[in-house]
Amino acid sequence: MADDITHYDIVEGYCERLSYVPGETVGLCVSTTAATYAVTVYRWGATRQQVWSSNQHVGARQTTPHDADANGCGWNVSVEIPVDPDWRTGMYLVELTATEGDPDRRTGYACFAVRAGASRPHARALLVLATNTWNAYNNWGGKSLYTGGRQVSFQRPFGRGMLMRPATERDDRKSRPRRPGEQPDVDGEIYQQYRYAHGYPGYMGSAGWFTYDRQFVEWAEGNEFEFDFAVSSDLETVGGLTDGYQLVIGAGHDEYWSAGMRDTIEQFVAGGGNYASFSGNTMFWQVRLTADRSTMVCHKYTAAATDPIITTEPTAMTGMWGDPVVKRPESRFLGGASMYGLYSRFGQATPRGVGGFVIYRDDHWMLAGTGLRYGDVLGGDDGVVGYETVGTRITFDDVNLPIAISDPALPDPADVEIVAFTPSSNLAMGEYPASIAALDDQGDLEFIADRVYGGGETALAKVRHGNSVMLCCWPFGRDAGEVVTVGSTDWVFGLDDPQVGAVTANVLRRLG
Repeated sequence: MADDITHYDIVEGYCERLSYVPGETVGLCVSTTAATYAVTVYRWGATRQQVWSSNQHVGARQTTPHDADANGCGWNVSVEIPVDPDWRTGMYLVELTATEGDPDRRTGYACFAVRAGASRPHARALLVLATNTWNAYNNWGGKSLYTGGRQVSFQRPFGRGMLMRPATERDDRKSRPRRPGEQPDVDGEIYQQYRYAHGYPGYMGSAGWFTYDRQFVEWAEGNEFEFDFAVSSDLETVGGLTDGYQLVIGAGHDEYWSAGMRDTIEQFVAGGGNYASFSGNTMFWQVRLTADRSTMVCHKYTAAATDPIITTEPTAMTGMWGDPVVKRPESRFLGGASMYGLYSRFGQATPRGVGGFVIYRDDHWMLAGTGLRYGDVLGGDDGVVGYETVGTRITFDDVNLPIAISDPALPDPADVEIVAFTPSSNLAMGEYPASIAALDDQGDLEFIADRVYGGGETALAKVRHGNSVMLCCWPFGRDAGEVVTVGSTDWVFGLDDPQVGAVTANVLRRLG
């Protein structure tokens, strides 16, 4: 199968928006070659629960523009789904089933989130689904931000496997945990075999509801944690979104943030709210939304040369948040950043790493009830440190415990508590898994070394030797809110481990 999964399934669709409140109507845009199809909607929390269905819709093939990836499909609304006032806030999966054709291609999926309505009291915590990052990796209709695109539309279906696929133990993971006696799959060959066999695009395992956010939601709701839901862009577009909450949560892979999103979350924490990031590569790229909010722009590696906004508003350049032109490193808020450690057990980045966090401050509140001691490894069996990570600049105090380095890009060292860390790295050209597309002329190692440190061997060494970190910090001082960063995309794969689950529960209870 080719990596272009456009029209691979007999029926495909997307929702006009990704976020609604009770009482609104979801516009579902569908294209199919089948004569008829059915629609079923599930709320996906600890389990999937059917909330709505409609059968015998007449099928119609809608025209897909050649630039659907960048500017959307422009399909007409085919089905209207009323958001019942009694529907709980949450993530809702839309299942489209064609009544004829190849059984392996007869089902497509769309999704939307339901935010808290005015008729119900808010929960104490708000979970923000990382839909900007889902969109960045989605190559339906042509390109993604990883295959040459500079803008990607929300008005198109998500790629196969991003919303729903059969569960496997390890085959669909980018950083496959090693079992005793196994060698690391540095070239991603097992992942490639799996995804080709099932007709999935290459980036299916890098982002999406099924890979990351789902696992956090299933665990949290299964353990009776309650929170309201929103999507990435809501932080910018929905006024007062964080009002009344004690905690905002991000989980999995939350890589793409707009300035409006950052303004909202930073104002929330500065005003006394808390933020918990169970995510790797968090807040790495700045994006901007078009005026109609339908499209996300990010020039990434070429931004300094190709993003036209650099001539009028340089700090809005859609490159790294840590770029000297943007002047707003994410580490100043999170206490860490991927420039200090981006990959673990991925390609040649620590391929035989322990796969977990090495404990240093065993008396910290994050570890209460875990029984973990200094030097223990947290989550190694499940590979909770893996794929993409967040690190920080570390030195050691006079009793050999890690402390943050004084750096304008980081909070005051007195306001950072490093609980655990493990080595991670960045990758140069030739070091990525052979199965993974990378830049033609440089890797993240060279790019970060050039943009942040001006290039050269010393700069390359700084970027090479990084870490994945667990920390808490007070970016606006101890009188404001607290931020917890558990810097790994794959943390969510270990939530059923009692110790990993206990740490996550400690964070949620303390902050929210």
